[in-house]
Amino acid sequence: MSLLDRRGVILVFLVCAFCYFLSTLLRVVTATIAPQLTSEFSLGAGALGLLSGAYFLGFTLTQLPLGHWLDKYGPRTILTRFLVLAILGTLLFAWAQGLTSLFAARLLAGIGLSACLMAPLAGYRRWLDGPMQLRANAWMLMTGSLGMVAATLPVQWLLPVTGWRMLFVLLAILMALGMVLVLRVLPAWPSSAAAPAGQGSARGGLRAVWTHPQFIHYIPIALINYGAMTATQTLWAGPWLSHVAGFTPEQSAQGMFIINLLMLLAFWLWGLLMPRLIRAGIEVESMIRRGLPVSMALLLLVILGGSSLGRWTPWLLAAFCVTSTVVSLAQPILTQRLPVHLAGRSLTSFNLLVFAGVFLIQSGVGRLVDALQQRGWMLADAYRGAFGVLLAACVLSYLLFLWYKPGRAEVSSAE
Repeated sequence: MSLLDRRGVILVFLVCAFCYFLSTLLRVVTATIAPQLTSEFSLGAGALGLLSGAYFLGFTLTQLPLGHWLDKYGPRTILTRFLVLAILGTLLFAWAQGLTSLFAARLLAGIGLSACLMAPLAGYRRWLDGPMQLRANAWMLMTGSLGMVAATLPVQWLLPVTGWRMLFVLLAILMALGMVLVLRVLPAWPSSAAAPAGQGSARGGLRAVWTHPQFIHYIPIALINYGAMTATQTLWAGPWLSHVAGFTPEQSAQGMFIINLLMLLAFWLWGLLMPRLIRAGIEVESMIRRGLPVSMALLLLVILGGSSLGRWTPWLLAAFCVTSTVVSLAQPILTQRLPVHLAGRSLTSFNLLVFAGVFLIQSGVGRLVDALQQRGWMLADAYRGAFGVLLAACVLSYLLFLWYKPGRAEVSSAE
């Protein structure tokens, strides 16, 4: 049963969704302003991938301690403090004068915004009942996709008016507004929920999460398949449209808009359908086993088709990303299968895998593209070769997922 009344649930969700909207907008915006950054700072594909990956590196660095802090201090306290860092990082990015300062600012912003999804999800584990958790989790991801949509065409339209530097100043102001709303709306965190002996410490709780068979089961696809989807959506879809499909910057922005709009609709549908699917006895495990081969087949089609796909390219990239969203269903189910006092650590541990994968894939694809070009490959072919390596990694991680069978664990709702 939900611990909040209907009005409380709506207010808490809207405030959390607003913060996560800003987080994902900032996550993706480098793909939209890539032409401006490339021109102003003379960035190659490797430097662009490293810069975009700095955000995810910031996420990765905080996930393990963040889970412990969320379990101990609660979403309101932690999210407020992290948003201070996000504001500083965003302002520093607006004033950056070179790749080093851009990287440092992006890293700080990633650290600060790393709680914008995990804090609400940890709160939902206590504040909402099981079916409502699944819906709220999916709709948070939908809101994230809305932020990614906003980072495409709307940002492209705004750039001639504000420039990219003033855009980041405006984002910092909106983050300050979100911080005030968090302080006013999010519930206080109960201090009476004690953890079992040995699991109240950060190390003991993390050991319980990382050695849980269900968690081990999802490590390969969280790291690679989920990471590949996010890396494509947040960065490499844009350069692929420009350098492989031959789109103009405006056409690439329109393509990114299509991708992120369809991702938004996908997460909205998951939020709408998941409680019904669970009640109907359809297992998340089965949906993942069937969905991932479809996503990998679509990525293969994109790679083989290359420039010949023309205007169908963004739609096929979108189809790859949308079918990959099935992996996101593992996170709330996994959290419900672990004790409630480990909610924050189980969420952030899963997130650590995802964002470590995103950082490795974003930087790795960029470096591989540069390396293939140095060997004489044409730019478009270098992208296709790098994505071919990525596809091979996705296939391998899926096979590992199928190979390790932990057995069915009962959902733990409270202990």
